[in-house]
Amino acid sequence: MKVQEIMTKKVEYVTPNATLRQAARKMGQLGVGFLPVIENGILIGIITDRDIACHAIGIGRDANWTDVQKVMKKEVITCFDDDDISDAAHLMEDHHIHRLPVLHHDNSLAGILSVDDLARGSHDLAGEVLERTAATH
Repeated sequence: MKVQEIMTKKVEYVTPNATLRQAARKMGQLGVGFLPVIENGILIGIITDRDIACHAIGIGRDANWTDVQKVMKKEVITCFDDDDISDAAHLMEDHHIHRLPVLHHDNSLAGILSVDDLARGSHDLAGEVLERTAATH
């Protein structure tokens, strides 16, 4: 089974010049803790609620004035939409992550593969990811 068959295709995102407050507000409205950072249609990073809390607010940065690009993770583990779900699951396990940005081959964002999405394709693979990543979260 291919990633594109089970991934979440409608993905909200922020731009690198959005403020941390804007990103946090969007996460709260959507009920998510993770947003891709997109510039000119290309994934350039990710920002998490933990990044905002620990690496910004926790060290005294003002969420009203600090841009996402100052806190976001720039090195992002990704997969392609036509990858096999078992390969994507192994990436998630190896890097201890629960959400994986999915790209088209032109590097534009195709969607997000979460452990929940993975469970729709394979309970066994989702269980393996959760088991291997539980110790780090």
